[in-house]
Amino acid sequence: MHKTLVKMVSKRRLSKSEDKESLIEDASKTRKQPLSKKTKKSHIANEVEENDSIFVKLLKISGIILKTGENQNQLAVDQIAFQKKLFQTLRRHPSYPKIIEEFVSGLESYIEDEDSFRNCLLPCERLQDEEASMGASYSKSLIKLLLGIDILQPAIIKTLFEKLPEYFFENKNSDEINVPRLIVSQLKWLDRVVDGKDLTAKIMQLISIAPENLQHDIITSLPEILGDSQHTDVGKELRWISTLSPSNDLLIENTSLTVPILDVLSSLRLDPNFLLKVRQLVMDKLSSIRLEDLPVIIKFILHSITAMDALEVISELREKLDLQHCVLPSRLQASQVKLKSKGRASSSGNQESSDQSCIILLFDVIKSAIRYEKTISEAWIKAIENTASVSEHKVFDLVMLFIIYSTNTQTKKYIERVLRNKIRSGCIQEQLLQSTFSVHYLVLKDMCSSILSLAQSLLHSLDQSIISFGSLLYKYAFKFFDTYCQQEVVGALVTHICSGNEAEVDTALDVLLELVVLNPSAMMMNAVFVKGILDYLDNISPQQIRKLFCVLSTLAFSKQNEASSHIQDDMHLVIRKQLSSTVFKYKLIGIIGAVTMAGIMAADRTESCSLTQERANLSNEQCTQVTSLLQLVHSCSEQSPQASALYYDEFANLIQQEKLDPKALERVGHTICIDFQDAFVVDSCVVPEGDFPFPVKALYGLEEHNTQDGIAINLLPLLFSQDFAKDGGPVTPQESGQKLVSPLCLAPYFRLLRLCVERQHNGNLEEIDGLLDCPIFLTDLEPGEKLESMSAKERAFMCSLLFLTLNWFREIVNAFCQETSPEMKGKVLTRLKHIVELQIILEKYLAVTPDYIPPLGNFDVETLDITPHTVTAISAKIRKKGKIERKQKADGSKTSSSDTISEEKNSECDPTPSHRGQLNKEFTGKEEKTSLLLHNYHAFFRELDIEVFSILHCGLVTKFILDTEMHTENKGSRNIGFSHLQQRSAQEIVHCVFQLVTPMCNHLENIHNYFQCLAAENHGVVDGPGMKVQEYHIMSSCYQRLLQIFHGLFAWSGFSQPENQNLLYSALHVLSSRLKQGEHSQPLEELLSQSFHYLQNFHQSIPSFQCALYLIRLLMVILEKSTASTQNKEKIASLARQFLCRVWPSGDKEKSSISNDQLHALLCIYLEHTDSILKAIEEIAGVGVPELINSPKDVSSSTFPTLTRHTFVVFFRVMMAELEKTVKKIEPGTAADSQQRCPYIWLPQIHEEKLLYWNMAVRDFSILINLIKVFDSHPVLHVCLKYGRLFVEAFLKQCMPLLDFSFRKHREDVLSLLETFQLDTRLLHHLCGHSKIHQDTRLTQHVPLLKKTLELLVCRVKAMLTLNNCREAFWLGNLKNRDLQGEEIKSQNSQESTADESEDDMSSQASKSKATEVSLQKAPESGTDGCILLIVLSWWSRTLPTYVYCQVLLCPFPFPP
Repeated sequence: MHKTLVKMVSKRRLSKSEDKESLIEDASKTRKQPLSKKTKKSHIANEVEENDSIFVKLLKISGIILKTGENQNQLAVDQIAFQKKLFQTLRRHPSYPKIIEEFVSGLESYIEDEDSFRNCLLPCERLQDEEASMGASYSKSLIKLLLGIDILQPAIIKTLFEKLPEYFFENKNSDEINVPRLIVSQLKWLDRVVDGKDLTAKIMQLISIAPENLQHDIITSLPEILGDSQHTDVGKELRWISTLSPSNDLLIENTSLTVPILDVLSSLRLDPNFLLKVRQLVMDKLSSIRLEDLPVIIKFILHSITAMDALEVISELREKLDLQHCVLPSRLQASQVKLKSKGRASSSGNQESSDQSCIILLFDVIKSAIRYEKTISEAWIKAIENTASVSEHKVFDLVMLFIIYSTNTQTKKYIERVLRNKIRSGCIQEQLLQSTFSVHYLVLKDMCSSILSLAQSLLHSLDQSIISFGSLLYKYAFKFFDTYCQQEVVGALVTHICSGNEAEVDTALDVLLELVVLNPSAMMMNAVFVKGILDYLDNISPQQIRKLFCVLSTLAFSKQNEASSHIQDDMHLVIRKQLSSTVFKYKLIGIIGAVTMAGIMAADRTESCSLTQERANLSNEQCTQVTSLLQLVHSCSEQSPQASALYYDEFANLIQQEKLDPKALERVGHTICIDFQDAFVVDSCVVPEGDFPFPVKALYGLEEHNTQDGIAINLLPLLFSQDFAKDGGPVTPQESGQKLVSPLCLAPYFRLLRLCVERQHNGNLEEIDGLLDCPIFLTDLEPGEKLESMSAKERAFMCSLLFLTLNWFREIVNAFCQETSPEMKGKVLTRLKHIVELQIILEKYLAVTPDYIPPLGNFDVETLDITPHTVTAISAKIRKKGKIERKQKADGSKTSSSDTISEEKNSECDPTPSHRGQLNKEFTGKEEKTSLLLHNYHAFFRELDIEVFSILHCGLVTKFILDTEMHTENKGSRNIGFSHLQQRSAQEIVHCVFQLVTPMCNHLENIHNYFQCLAAENHGVVDGPGMKVQEYHIMSSCYQRLLQIFHGLFAWSGFSQPENQNLLYSALHVLSSRLKQGEHSQPLEELLSQSFHYLQNFHQSIPSFQCALYLIRLLMVILEKSTASTQNKEKIASLARQFLCRVWPSGDKEKSSISNDQLHALLCIYLEHTDSILKAIEEIAGVGVPELINSPKDVSSSTFPTLTRHTFVVFFRVMMAELEKTVKKIEPGTAADSQQRCPYIWLPQIHEEKLLYWNMAVRDFSILINLIKVFDSHPVLHVCLKYGRLFVEAFLKQCMPLLDFSFRKHREDVLSLLETFQLDTRLLHHLCGHSKIHQDTRLTQHVPLLKKTLELLVCRVKAMLTLNNCREAFWLGNLKNRDLQGEEIKSQNSQESTADESEDDMSSQASKSKATEVSLQKAPESGTDGCILLIVLSWWSRTLPTYVYCQVLLCPFPFPP
């Protein structure tokens, strides 16, 4: 019956469901038929088959001995020899071809026995030696050998397919052999398939009736069975076999076969259109596919990608594939497991392991695809790069970037560039990176070396956000990877630390500090690498030494004391060695290292103190160690004032960070107070006596009456004693019998005393508040007329005295700035007033003491040889600048903008406005010079703590306070003088500043009201005749400082982190509440809108252009945090235009009141935020510039008062740059616009809009380019050459493809556009000739590239006309070399004659084609202007005639330039 079944199957194609059901029913009956009913012989085990059938005889003759039972058939000859022998025997047999049927019939009878059939399917046993065998090293089965004979193959295949249904429902026999799978395997890898179509038909019919598990096996074997010629038919059959109708898909109807079918389709050679249809079907169902099926699905999708659709497919794939939700992170999975039963927990754990395996397999598939297909990797990077929104970036994107980075070395630079841009724009944030590592750490672990290489590359960046991202890569690699990777991470960080690059060293040390806290046990295993940094301390800064010793001390004094004892020993050795050095640089390392280690020792003691009494005894021992270590540092540093001062500062920092044990603090606290009194404090009623160069007086006391028990600071005598001791002079009577103390230690020692008292008494400073009032023993500091008569040594002595006094007052303000009583606040404000007065006096001395080097104020410096920037350098610069200005004034008859270049580069460096008007001319000499000069001595003043800003709550605002901490543009090292600030985290600093938002708003409003009243009193003119110049200048400076502070505050990048969102909310709530009182639970968008409106209201009172720029920048920062920013963006553009159209206080005759850099920034902001850049450019160039041209020399434009002859170059540069940037954003027109970009707009409408936009852009370009005829200075011509070429390149790439498709329907518009652009390119050619004649190398370096671009334009226009069958419209001629005014440039006589001959030839060509031109494009009468474009004859290189350039472009299609 089964033979009848298979015959029926082979005769017709089964496509209906009832046929399928009948076949399955028949097969089921066949399966139920017992084997005992079959004709079967009883065989004796291990005997040779003895049979008279032709089948057995021929096999025996050919070399195969059939065995009975479970024994393998034996092959006595080589496999190839057997096949050849049997083939020849059959062909030579007298009854051929009937012998074939007899042979096959004998085979069918033989394999009716189950054991015999099994033996025929299993490999034969070879009796021949391996060496003698000339065939394969493996043995084939009897069936496989017979299938290799062409005359037997069709009959054998038919027999196998008839036999196979018997085993449909028997997966394995008693020997655990899967017979159906064994039968299918016989068809694999045949050397030749005689009838491929018949075999394909049989297989497809078999698949339609086979059970599911066998279907799976047959489908997956198809690529190994069929030849390439059958692949197309198989693909189509697989798509709709066993479905109700051809319109339905097996992929949808039978989802269990989706995976094997797609797996096979990936291995077959199929038509791309067919694969496209199947792929689209799969993509539609991608979101519902199980995780275990994803690897095969993704493999098929990537296999079907072509270069044309790669980007589209990858973009759709990354949108629909979100692996983050397919598998939960381990910690989330664990938390869910706890809520379930033990059995469920076990199954959940297995499920998680299975999911992770599927994820790993999926990424292996992707790795394989991108390794061998460059198109896929590039498309994937491009798809990620094109993603703009922060919310659209996924964990999958980051994993893919890492995979491509590790797999394809050629794309590393590209990926780094994409990552950098994403990090700068805030699209990839820390939370996304953390999720990537936590979800896919098993995948990323295999790419550890590549990730570390990427992190190393990012750490070399100059952008802090990129450096931070690189540090996070190191951090998470250490956290999530195994021990080997952790060792690699530590090794890479140590390499960064030893590199000598300051930014790399800081970042690497910060990462090590985090890792020590994150996983101390893992860091302990790698401590030997960190300890090796001790050999490279020479190139590490003091702040970095603190971090390094903090890391080492944490490892050395952790709970694993036994394992870390060797680190303690090494650290003690290094510290003692450095402390004993006489070189300050090495002693500094010892002091900082010892104090840092003492702090870590005390911190560990604090943790162990609350456990047991035994541990408490241990803490007492640690307290003794801490105390002895500090005493060692003190004894080793007391011989050097600088070393002592450094020790006091480091000890004070230790106390301020609350790391020192209270018991140890109590031991040293009493000594500190007594030593300070003995060294620096004397009775105020007893004036010191001695041979002092100046009379000693008690000055700057705050008590109104003198008391008998008053105290004073003994400053001048100590300074005098130190100077004389240094010079070997006589010792004063007061010094006999007591230790010499340096006044250099006064401020550091007081800081230590203050913090010690503050810590012991919970912030109460009553014990030392007398130091706030007490006077100082000084002399009359106001120089008066005696300044000129002083010797250089006396002036240096007075300067040192002033520096020490200022530093004492600064520490006094640091100490008492947070006192709450009104009396104490008043005294602190008085001390601030004294600081300002002393700075003015100090400036007078410094002006006449140019080579003076002050005493150090900050001691954590790498060298003591710190010299300030001298006044002579500044004076020389001023003298040089004066010469330039005088020269320009003498040559002022010509309109030029070159005199603004020198000012343009240095304008932002000065914290105060660099160009004041006549109104503050008299004050500039005092305040501005003082500020600039003292700024050079920044490193010699004591650092003011950030708590000093709390004085702003008092209602007083001074420029001194605002400039103290926020202004960090010092010309020397940016870290000197900010060591206290560097030891605080960014969050701490921002939190402190946020406490000041309310008082700063008060001051901002008060200054706003001041300028409003000032304008009202002077009838709207702020610089009226009755105005107080000094007061106006101070208020304006404070206004600018406050806006700078607000801008720096809200521009902080840390707001992107979730933990800092509350700080942003609180600050915005303060600003919005100034406008109207609202609820605390307002949404972020509402707070941003109200804050924007509040800050915008200040624009009416802005006193200077600098303040206007900072206000605009502040509003932009607020705007960036809002999602609905379109309306506010227009407000910024409107506000920027108001500032550009405002008349600002006028400057001197030769100078502008507006910095060029600041004007450039504001103009860029205006053009970037306006709704129509082209209209804005046309307004400035078409209205403002003509007004300027028609006005007198020193008069500005009436519409744009900021546009003057001095600032024209700024306007011109910005307009050209923004115009070029705008046209580059226009997408080139293509025929696919209607389908891909805007399916709801007709194609002609898209082309019309783009053509109109390009007409406006070319018109603006024409207006700007023609301005060089009036403004022909070098900067203007340079801008024209640079951006003119870029505009022409953009025209080639963006506009010419549009003209290709628009020429037929908009011929007149296209010709008009090209004619206008032709005139502009002609002027550019004239500019090239002008540069050549004047031999200006700064201009001529741009000429070759510009010439090349102009020539490409000619060729591209010809290609466009050829594409549109209008090649006759192209007319070619030569241009004469002319200057900017149109005058012909005369060169050598030979060149002139050559040019004349060339023009005659071209004229004859023009006359021949004139009729064609008129009929085609209605050309004007002039032959020269009637051509579409004239090629630029490059006399730059005279080797090739002009016509040669155009001969190469006769192709009938456009080509990329």
